[in-house]
Amino acid sequence: MKFSSFIKDKILQISLIIFGIITIEIFLIAYLDNNFIKIYIPICILGLYFISIVIEYITKNKYYKTIYNLLDELEDKYLIAEIIKNPNFIEGKKLKEILEEIDKSMIENVNKYKYLQDDYKEYIEMWIHEIKTPITTSKMIIENNKNTVTKSIDEELDKVENYIEQALYYARSNTVEKDYYIKKSNLKDIVNECIKKNKTVLINEKVSINTYDLELPVNTDSKWVIFILNQIIQNSVKYRKRSGTPQITIFAKKFKENIILYIKDNGLGIKNGEISRVFEKGFTGTNGRTLDKRSTGIGLYLCKKLCDKLGISIELESTQNEGTEVKLIFPNSSYMQM
Repeated sequence: MKFSSFIKDKILQISLIIFGIITIEIFLIAYLDNNFIKIYIPICILGLYFISIVIEYITKNKYYKTIYNLLDELEDKYLIAEIIKNPNFIEGKKLKEILEEIDKSMIENVNKYKYLQDDYKEYIEMWIHEIKTPITTSKMIIENNKNTVTKSIDEELDKVENYIEQALYYARSNTVEKDYYIKKSNLKDIVNECIKKNKTVLINEKVSINTYDLELPVNTDSKWVIFILNQIIQNSVKYRKRSGTPQITIFAKKFKENIILYIKDNGLGIKNGEISRVFEKGFTGTNGRTLDKRSTGIGLYLCKKLCDKLGISIELESTQNEGTEVKLIFPNSSYMQM
């Protein structure tokens, strides 16, 4: 708060004080012969008032500066009323009371919407678990009645399962910390489980998988990593070249600071100008708009979000018409960090 602005705010009071001094001086000149008193009284009044203004400015400026500094440090700024001290001037006390009321109202609203969000999340999770039963039953029926039609239905059910799984993990993505279990896992087991999960689509689309150097331990939640890897493999299958032999190569390297899992394909690749946006929510890119008009742009966005929660780095490099490489970087100290 600038002193000049503070003085401008006091202009009416200052004008009244000056008017009062002039009035007093007129009476003093008219009825008093002592020149010292004529000079002393106006100067004394004006001086004391000026000193009171300076003291008031210093007190208020210090208080408001403290509030601004606390605001800069606070992540949830609406909680400011809970940490500021009681001021020793009436305007500050009233301000604190107002902030406390606002704070109370904000917390009530936050809790209200948090409850609604949690309720919706619980419903989605319950619905997802319920819908799995008829899908499993349908797959059993298909298994006992194999033909060309049921094979196509089975493929579509696999897609439905993948979308359902994506919805489940999306619903849980904001509360990963409540649903993960960090332990030492083997990358080979994680990759094999993911390949097994995608076995049908890999065979049907004639995509070959090459894996090597995966016997490495990482500290992570294997369930969440399998989902992340699953999204990456599905993208590689979806955006494969329609000519030649589609290939996906998965391997790992151990470094001093981390272990990196590489997932490489020889698919369509991504335009150079689009690579920086692949982890954005809803971004489908040229491939998504031309090859898969139902693409949601959620897969890689969700991968990035879950990786951030789990302390894993994810990087993507791609060359159009040559292929894409995705790296999952597991820090050696991730177990301690979690």
